[in-house]
Amino acid sequence: MLLKGKNAIIYGGGGSIGGAVACAFAREGAKVFLVGRTREPLDKVASDIARVGGQAEVTELDALDEQAVERHMGELVGSAGSVDVSFNAISLQDVQLIPLVDMSREDFMSPIVTGMTTHFVTARVAARHMAARGSGAILTFSASAARAYFPGVHVGGFGIACTAIEALTKQLAAELGLNGIRVNCLRLEGIPESWEGASTEEWSGSTDEIEDFLRERSLLARVTTLADVGNAAAFLASDRAGATTGAVFNLTSGTVVD
Repeated sequence: MLLKGKNAIIYGGGGSIGGAVACAFAREGAKVFLVGRTREPLDKVASDIARVGGQAEVTELDALDEQAVERHMGELVGSAGSVDVSFNAISLQDVQLIPLVDMSREDFMSPIVTGMTTHFVTARVAARHMAARGSGAILTFSASAARAYFPGVHVGGFGIACTAIEALTKQLAAELGLNGIRVNCLRLEGIPESWEGASTEEWSGSTDEIEDFLRERSLLARVTTLADVGNAAAFLASDRAGATTGAVFNLTSGTVVD
């Protein structure tokens, strides 16, 4: 098991990405602490983990609330003894598919402020506790929108937020490395299995149509899956990735190459 004996906290643990990573962490032996603003989806992920013999605890918490994050982390470390892995997968509250010139300032700024605030707060709080033990892994969450500079692609402030998260990841890695803390970012492509029922003004199609669109852009002629995300996160959080920090791990199936 890659994460046997480790304690892992997942912010946004009730979402499709956070839930997939939480289940992968648990499968690899970690005790998982699921955090989110809504109890019901967290409980569902916890039940899925318990069903296969894993361990999970649930806490309702707004990962934008600095004091709440600090208080919860202190309680977690006090009861569990340590936090070894921190992964942030909360929604960035983004608005897309509208040209920037037609977008309101509020809609443009929302994902930037949300992304920077939550990743900074959760990483800083985790790093302080990890530094005391001289080890730890922090994972951030980005998307191909960070490199989506193509005609007709309207990602609003989301792409800028993703670029900022990737930059924050590298700066944190540079500052925390001597404390034994590794910081890496998962850059994803759209995952059709998590988009069921998605509909927008510019796109109103089935999941199959979305999948076909993404597959056409992929160097591998495939789409990224939730299982791909969970497997990659588990590896990056493990000691087997001990020489990897400051990296943006490309999980776009080749729709973005850099």
